Amino acid sequence: MFCFQCEQTAKGEGCTKIGVCGKQPDTAALQDLLIYAVKGLSKVAVAAGKAGISDPQVHKFTCEAIFSTLTNVDFDPDRFVAMIRECVRLRDDLKATVEAAGTQVGSDGPVGFVPGADRAAMVSQGEKVGIPSVEELDPDIRSLRELLVYGIKGLAAYTDHARILGQEDEAVYRFVNEAMAATLDNTLGVNDLVGLALKCGEVNLRAMELLDAGNTGTYGHPVPTAVPLGHKKGKALLVSGHDLKDLEMILQQTEGKGIYVYTHGEMLPTHGYPGLKKYGHFYGHYGTAWQNQAKEFAAFPGAIVMTTNCIQKPKESYQDNIFTTGLVGWPGVQHIADKNFAPAIDKALALPGFESDEPGKSVMVGFGRNAVLGVAGQVIEAVKNKAIRHFFLVGGCDGAKPGRDYYTRLVEQIPKDCVILTLACGKFRFFDKELGDIGGIPRLLDIGQCNDAYSAIKIAAALADAFGCGVNDLPLSMILSWYEQKACVILLSLLHLGIKNIRLGPSLPAFISPNVLDVLVKNFNIMPISTPEQDLKAILG
Repeated sequence: MFCFQCEQTAKGEGCTKIGVCGKQPDTAALQDLLIYAVKGLSKVAVAAGKAGISDPQVHKFTCEAIFSTLTNVDFDPDRFVAMIRECVRLRDDLKATVEAAGTQVGSDGPVGFVPGADRAAMVSQGEKVGIPSVEELDPDIRSLRELLVYGIKGLAAYTDHARILGQEDEAVYRFVNEAMAATLDNTLGVNDLVGLALKCGEVNLRAMELLDAGNTGTYGHPVPTAVPLGHKKGKALLVSGHDLKDLEMILQQTEGKGIYVYTHGEMLPTHGYPGLKKYGHFYGHYGTAWQNQAKEFAAFPGAIVMTTNCIQKPKESYQDNIFTTGLVGWPGVQHIADKNFAPAIDKALALPGFESDEPGKSVMVGFGRNAVLGVAGQVIEAVKNKAIRHFFLVGGCDGAKPGRDYYTRLVEQIPKDCVILTLACGKFRFFDKELGDIGGIPRLLDIGQCNDAYSAIKIAAALADAFGCGVNDLPLSMILSWYEQKACVILLSLLHLGIKNIRLGPSLPAFISPNVLDVLVKNFNIMPISTPEQDLKAILG
């Protein structure tokens, strides 16, 4: 195997024996084969689009298949075998329709690929189409193709989240297919691929806009809400991941059953949505970021449901208590495909739950764009009278690799006349710190999930508008942490918007070649984090 799509990849170079995430070599090969097959399907879909043919089933499958290969989503090799076969079936059906309309597609490479008869045969095929398969490929072209694929993985995830809530745009699907097919085009050079990567960032803004419309249109705009970190006496069910609709269905199906529902990880911000917080048994938040789940889940006295990415290998002590749904999968873990969460609910009722009330401290969530822009006048006035000196956006993915305590130390050292915006699970490095306020404006504003990066962008754009300047001229610094491919596509969106001087850590991507990094530095002044003291001195003087 060879995989270097996440920040924690072995030695900062690539996982070659087993994934740091726990991904086995056979699953890695099947994921590579699925991506290869999807490229063939996308090439046919591009031809279909030129012939005026659009297939919603293909659009849905393409994004689901790509999303399933994102880090920490699906580790079940049998499910990849089924997806590869489905991909080829959809490709051949669409190809027949296109050719019947008078357009020839050809059958080269992944367009004519025939999957092996069984899993072992497919694993062997996958080993031949992975990243190192074309040894003579220019390293900068390889780097940009992988950057584009990883950007598309993040884009596919946001697109799938939005579709689940009824928000779709044909243009987004069209770009996904065009970009995946473009990675097969040997005539494209560095400039072409850089342009496609930035275009991926642009299209992702649309996908996040659709997701924002789905979330807020269905559940209302988040409102500032105190979320208890303790627990209530009684049966307990823990929901992790990102999917608001899954959480809503769990809340509906547990109503009146004497079960308290808790959030974990990126589900924390859901407590701010009026359409979800109305449930009386939706109580609080348990645990921190995804990489601590083995210890935290082992201590949770109830059932656990994983709704999207971020699953780790379950310990034997709680493997029977954890369930997956949607695109998430782990071999041997019960999967709930039909959204009837009765197995998880029954397990929660059978387990002891919490033996006593423990209120604990609380944290504030719900500072999405609607809440922040609702007090924009107060914020602008505080900047003008110098009560607020600077804004820091400190957010992104958390992870287990050493060096991430930088973000904790940074937030602790940011001066008291500065405001910190945060989003995604990187906030668990400092989410429970009491940082006070500036004239009633909390110094720490939780904008939401990584999915809510659109809110952060809208807030920055509105402030720039109010001050009559560009985002790069605002007293705003972005200090981001990354781990997986949603973070990659958000970075591409920021670069598409021309945002410069982003500090990125804890390490730079292994898939970025030195020459490609040089392009990003020269055009956008991307820089690695150093130390909190040095970075604050450079930013604030």
